[in-house]
Amino acid sequence: MTASSNLPQPKSFAYEEQGAIAVIRFNRPERLNSLTFEIYRELTDTFALLEQRQAVRVVVITGSGRGFCSGGDVNDIIGELFRRDIVGLLDFTRLTCALIKNIRGLHKPVIASLNGTTAGAGAVIALAADLRIAAESAKIAFLFTKVGLAGADMGAAFLLPRVVGLSRATEMLYSGDFISAAQALHFGLYNQVVAIDDLQEATMKMAERLAAAPGFALAMTKAALNREMHLSLEQALEAEAEAQAICMLNPDFKEAYQAFVEKRSPNFNQT
Repeated sequence: MTASSNLPQPKSFAYEEQGAIAVIRFNRPERLNSLTFEIYRELTDTFALLEQRQAVRVVVITGSGRGFCSGGDVNDIIGELFRRDIVGLLDFTRLTCALIKNIRGLHKPVIASLNGTTAGAGAVIALAADLRIAAESAKIAFLFTKVGLAGADMGAAFLLPRVVGLSRATEMLYSGDFISAAQALHFGLYNQVVAIDDLQEATMKMAERLAAAPGFALAMTKAALNREMHLSLEQALEAEAEAQAICMLNPDFKEAYQAFVEKRSPNFNQT
């Protein structure tokens, strides 16, 4: 990525902007879009950069070929890890966690468009997104225990119970088994499941809807969802009272009112 521009220019995956929608596409289909050290670093940096990219209101992350992302590359990452001491291993695991932190910390909606196999670190990346739209072929597994690692990886043990419930999350993280798209939808992990030929259209329809929504309100909502995971009811009520008062000072609130009075569609995100 260049230092002189806030336009992401990654080398290890594809990036494009379609109006206000940024599309990140894993582009190693011959390896089921497995992750390398470079991809981790560039993806983490890209999400950090997108926080400052005012032209972008929504981010879509997807894959090419038969897979969304199959996790860490066995040769490029796993083999290298056996040569590291605990300090080197912590450097890597903290890098992977930094990616999830940046996805969750981005004050813009993130949609994971799951075009196929989603496993390991790829499953957690999908989990960290705000919404997940999946093809019928998009089976998913948090398969860490299958390879002798804790199911608690990259925030999975924090995020997954909050999406599917503790009992279901425990089963998924203990077993590491794949579940079908239909099961994932039933569990509440996927928001939509569509035919593979309809995936791009469904994803962009959702992204365009969010891009047209009041961006400040969405940012405040995402911040509240993150923050209130840690709060008591009383603390959450006070936090939401403060957040709503702040939103009332934003031009989008007045625009929504004026549009209602004038019987027209609101034009948000003008600032």
